[in-house]
Amino acid sequence: MEQKNITDTIIVSATPQFLERGVLWFAENETAIKNAIKKQLGTWNNSALILEHGASFPPGILARKLFNLGYEKTSVIFGKGEYTSRGNIIEVAPINSNEQLLIEFYGNIIERIIASPLRQNTLKKIIRAGGHAFQPEDYVVHIDHGIGIYKGMTHISESQEEFFEIEYASPRAGAKPDTLYVPISQKKKLDAYIGFETPTIHRLGGVVWFNTRTKAREEIESFAKELLIIYKKRAQARRQALHCEPDIEMSFAESFPYEETADQKKAINEILHDLAEVRPMDRVLAGDVGFGKTEVALRAALRAVVNGQRVILLAPTTILVEEHRRSIQERFKETAVRIEALSRLTPKNHAKSIVESCKRGAVDILIGTHRLFSKDVVAALGENVGLLIIDEEHRFGVKQKEFFKNIRAHMNILSLSATPIPRTLSLALAGLRDISIIKTPPHGRIPIQTFVMPYRDALVKDALVKELSRSGQAFFLHNRIETLDVFKTHIQTLVPKARIACVHGRSSPDELVRTLKDFRERRIDVLIATTIIENGIDFPNANTLIVEDSTRLGLSEAHQLRGRIGRGDKNAYAYFLYRSKTLTKKAALRLSALKNASDLGSGYDLAMRDLEIRGAGNVLGRDQSGTANKVGLNLYYAMLAEVIEKGKTF
Repeated sequence: MEQKNITDTIIVSATPQFLERGVLWFAENETAIKNAIKKQLGTWNNSALILEHGASFPPGILARKLFNLGYEKTSVIFGKGEYTSRGNIIEVAPINSNEQLLIEFYGNIIERIIASPLRQNTLKKIIRAGGHAFQPEDYVVHIDHGIGIYKGMTHISESQEEFFEIEYASPRAGAKPDTLYVPISQKKKLDAYIGFETPTIHRLGGVVWFNTRTKAREEIESFAKELLIIYKKRAQARRQALHCEPDIEMSFAESFPYEETADQKKAINEILHDLAEVRPMDRVLAGDVGFGKTEVALRAALRAVVNGQRVILLAPTTILVEEHRRSIQERFKETAVRIEALSRLTPKNHAKSIVESCKRGAVDILIGTHRLFSKDVVAALGENVGLLIIDEEHRFGVKQKEFFKNIRAHMNILSLSATPIPRTLSLALAGLRDISIIKTPPHGRIPIQTFVMPYRDALVKDALVKELSRSGQAFFLHNRIETLDVFKTHIQTLVPKARIACVHGRSSPDELVRTLKDFRERRIDVLIATTIIENGIDFPNANTLIVEDSTRLGLSEAHQLRGRIGRGDKNAYAYFLYRSKTLTKKAALRLSALKNASDLGSGYDLAMRDLEIRGAGNVLGRDQSGTANKVGLNLYYAMLAEVIEKGKTF
């Protein structure tokens, strides 16, 4: 770890006005800032301090000043805005630097100031060898011996080669754990264990791992057979080629109020080309939050409708269904396309009427949640469904996504996702699906400034006051329904003039619709909510997001939430806060990855990092999740890829 002695440094308060400046700005203006601090000018009065080698500055007073500047005292520093104090040493991570400072005192005199890179100092060193990235105490899988615990790299005797040291279970009660030394030359036999729960550590030389792997392969072969039957049926299926209606499609394209990006145009052409063929389309459309996937999908929907076919849009949440209904009806308002939506927000009588309309062929585009899987809806839709659009594909299990493919092999499928299925599954299904990727952000989109900080009321208050002072709105994530109202009262005391409302998954349909309408029409300043707002919320005037406890989120969830802001032309600010006492190693890794991947279009990379840190979420159905736990996700997908490749004969 690179360290250096420095003679002086500045530390500024952990407030939004300084957080948004960025490290480069502080470096470029360091001399002017020091002069302003010494003269206590304007903003710098009581909001920053200078530390100098040899200066008299009692450690107790420094600790108190750091606390007053908004820094949180912790036992271990995980990120900016924190400090530790032990004896004659204080460590602090200033928000205006990418370095962590160690200040050593001799009595009341600052004897040394040592700076070191923050990330390397706060995250446990990752051992990289031959493409592997293991941390000591991580679970790993050896193809021949099963699941063990990685202890580090070592040398054996006089050997010049390094070895992976893997700890396995004790051979008998009371005995020490067995150890396996794997030379780097055999690194291909090792992989990280990724699963949904803590795995069972195997014994060396036993038959448990052999039996587990054999049973897993049998279950994988059965699962792969189901997939291949569906895909073979689709590969052999033929359906009506959907022809272009130039005048209608051109008029619809011209009514789009924004300029398409190059990637949007490319994706539209690829999808419409698929629809003009006689082989059913099965394409994934990947693109970051707010990058225009829905508009691309609507061009495909229009093509299907003008060819006399029905379109289904499947979405994972009621809010997303409602937002789609509103925005799609607005988008098609100059056409004769008939659009309906089914979710728990749909009154029972109206839902019955919609199903009857589907039977009569009076609905062109039907939007819905899992309600669309029900027997009455499937029967009402009949055989004339030409296009299925699956929004937020990663939120559905494999078997759910295959449901309509299985019953209608001729159907065209378009799957949308900001955080697509993991790379391994994509490889396993190579040749079975096509993919279009939207990487370029919409014109004028500004990257969201992301801050990972300890929770403080003062920080929350400043962030909200700053947003409201520019007539903006804010989302506040508090992911516990039971304490939502209590927390609302607390935030109201911090910002008395703010108009605040709450929504959550148990809100009544009327309340949910009314609250979102009020927020859209700017009668609400701050919307406090659970992760129900993760998908489908598009309010350009909301440009501040505060997450009260970000340790409860996975990376994909956090990135989706961040995508709820910054959808206009204003600077947007996302504050991912945490309570220091609950910050585990995995949570620290997630938050570090989120902070470092704030560029536009980083959704896919974050999904991959989340897979490595936390697990695979809803990639597999419930049955297959159990199999993956037994052998680890990496080995599971490797075996699935092998089985599918052998079974592909089309």
